[in-house]
Amino acid sequence: MVQTEQHKTSWKLIGPGIVVAATGVGAGDMVATLVAGEKFGYALLWATIIGCIVKISLAEATGRWHLATERTIFDGWRSLGIWTFVFFAPYIVLWGFVYGATAMSATALPMHAMFPQVPFLAWAVLAGVSGLVFVWFNQYAVFEKVITVLVGVMFVTVVGLAVYVGPNIGDAVLGLVPTIPQDSLFNTLGLIGGVGGTITMAAYGFWVNAKGWKNSTWMRMMRFDNRIAYITTGVFVVAMLIVGAELLSATQTELGEGDQALVNLSDVLRERFGGFVATMFLVGFAAAAYTSVLGVWHGVSLMFADFVGNIRGKANRPVEERETSWEFRAYLLWLTFPPMLLLLLGQPVTLIIVYGVLGSAFMPFLAFTLMWLLNSKRTPQQWRNGIVSNVGLTIAGALFLVLCANDIYTRVTGSGG
Repeated sequence: MVQTEQHKTSWKLIGPGIVVAATGVGAGDMVATLVAGEKFGYALLWATIIGCIVKISLAEATGRWHLATERTIFDGWRSLGIWTFVFFAPYIVLWGFVYGATAMSATALPMHAMFPQVPFLAWAVLAGVSGLVFVWFNQYAVFEKVITVLVGVMFVTVVGLAVYVGPNIGDAVLGLVPTIPQDSLFNTLGLIGGVGGTITMAAYGFWVNAKGWKNSTWMRMMRFDNRIAYITTGVFVVAMLIVGAELLSATQTELGEGDQALVNLSDVLRERFGGFVATMFLVGFAAAAYTSVLGVWHGVSLMFADFVGNIRGKANRPVEERETSWEFRAYLLWLTFPPMLLLLLGQPVTLIIVYGVLGSAFMPFLAFTLMWLLNSKRTPQQWRNGIVSNVGLTIAGALFLVLCANDIYTRVTGSGG
């Protein structure tokens, strides 16, 4: 299994990292960054940088496991004991049910704001069904190209807006010095942990394999791909922080909470800069939300197919086979149609609490199991964790554990964290 000659890095081959970063950065991350800029100006700029570094270490570890061992993450988890599957089975089922509604709603918001004559529910259903049809009939290569185009739209509109509103360079430089303003602890931790941090982090290894990178000769290229992707994400997130700091904090404008805050921002932009700028922002918002639909519909369905395949004794099937398997398509349907009930009926409080607890527990689960796998004999000696990787994963795991505890506490008690 040991290969020594490495494939050269090439800008033309970049792809899986862009997919995982774009999928992870959705409307919720945009709102969190915007609110951080609104409340604290540039003071938490350093936290966005740390957040990207944390995600680089997590995605690199996931990709390294897949390439070094030529096994999937589920195959690794199974080797740690049945408890990993006992945790993951209810998580992926419940997560898909609630997230499907969340992703469809987030995509519908900007579309309804631009085209109010079409009902909000119709836009939400269209987002889900179009994602289903696209992923059902297209394999990874086409999927990656479409995601890359949407990332380009996100990047140009949001970064362009940040340049347009005009960043305060002096304050931005000061914001690179780590400080925690009063009452900002969990905003800070959330900003570090939330930027692109979801179950899709674990999907990176599957997308790496789908790209055709199947063994350790692709390690250098995978690392290059990963770093470029999260540097791009960092620029995008910093741009959102600049918008929050310059447009909202400076004018003491409050947008409220939830994805609706991004629609409210478009109203602020319309008043200050006119309809064109406001519409361009909504286009960027829609692109960011829809990348999460397509990315989850494809990536998490791949994960589910491999999860069920492991249970059925069909581990490590080729990606092409998983993309057309009944497990893959069953999860696609699960993401699309049952969540429409939540769009119609609202989201039951108990279900949301359980979903939130499982969701906040996944990232520390991922970080610590990767440490376990990559420091053990399951990984070839030359690809095991070094000091830098272990420090990065330890910081990530500890950070997500704190966020998990706070999230569970706030959800169960209903109090602020």
